[in-house]
Amino acid sequence: MARGQKREHLYTSEVAREVGVHPNTVRLYEEWGLLPPVPRSPSGYRLYSRAHLDQMRLARTALHGPWPGRTIRRSVQEMVHQAASGDLGGALEMAYRHLALVQAERAQAEAAARLLERWAGGTAVDTTAQPLTIGQTARLLGVTADALRTWERNGLVRIPRHPHSGYRLYGAAEIGRLRVIRMLSRAGYSQMAILRMMLQLDGSSRAGLRQALDTPGPDEDVHIAADRWLSSLEQQEERAASLIAQLEAMIQRRGG
Repeated sequence: MARGQKREHLYTSEVAREVGVHPNTVRLYEEWGLLPPVPRSPSGYRLYSRAHLDQMRLARTALHGPWPGRTIRRSVQEMVHQAASGDLGGALEMAYRHLALVQAERAQAEAAARLLERWAGGTAVDTTAQPLTIGQTARLLGVTADALRTWERNGLVRIPRHPHSGYRLYGAAEIGRLRVIRMLSRAGYSQMAILRMMLQLDGSSRAGLRQALDTPGPDEDVHIAADRWLSSLEQQEERAASLIAQLEAMIQRRGG
């Protein structure tokens, strides 16, 4: 190459340095199909283009760090693969659908938190007149009896027993609490997050229940995204917007 002439390709180490990863990460992304096919020099060196660098940045933004839930993770993986195939327009459509998916998850999580706050404030959420058995309660709530036992065993709810038979008796108070637990669980909150919040509520503190749902305690050594569900979804919405911006810029550069 003549002196002063701009080189048209990048080596693996240069792509890695630009993105802030180890060169092995770049090779792995290529192996996993997250980058377009990379041509080789006669001596076998990978020759990346600026388009490869753009795609590497996109893939890194999309996949670095935890994703909350399999559905959201699968959505973003499919979008990255679509971009790697060369269909940036299709990838952009998928990115907007991905943003809508994250926003829907966040709306569901917010709705569950609002129900929690209303219930904790004294709003009744069930009108069961006579105590129900565990089987009747499971059918009413659309869950399994095993799920009810698990919630009880994990400390989310205390169920009174019949004084003679010893059978569990689910009244309006217990079923109301279970409705809140079920909605929080289905909205994505972890059982640890729900337990943390319920313990605070049972300790006569109704303030900051939403924060308790979203703030692991110092004794919780291992955290997952669902332990900080509201914060995780807020971060994922910001990440989805960043992916859209990157794809739009890639399309503009490719079109130019």
